[in-house]
Amino acid sequence: MPELLCGDDPEPSERFPAGPLFVPVRPGPAGCAARLFRTPLGERTAVGFTSPSRLAATLGPDQAWIRLAEPALRALTAPLGVTIVTVDPQLTAPAPHPAPAPGPVRPVAPVAVSLRIA
Repeated sequence: MPELLCGDDPEPSERFPAGPLFVPVRPGPAGCAARLFRTPLGERTAVGFTSPSRLAATLGPDQAWIRLAEPALRALTAPLGVTIVTVDPQLTAPAPHPAPAPGPVRPVAPVAVSLRIA
């Protein structure tokens, strides 16, 4: 059976590695943990950037990162059920801000209500 070229195959059997990536991380109890994101359709995805400047432009200059090869990132997130790796996303939602602390509770004066039954 002749092997299909990648251009002819709608889902190539070979994944082309993206190369070394700058992967955003967050501190965890056992060291760093890769941050996972969601696609616009709500699926979880691992994210990697091809340069520190692209990572900073998208996630901010204070975002911590580690350097991982694309196959290593896939192997790291596969046990979590994450099969998508997004390289160089340009848009992200802002981080949620904590809700303001509730103010003091003031009692409400009772309101007299009269009902007429006809």
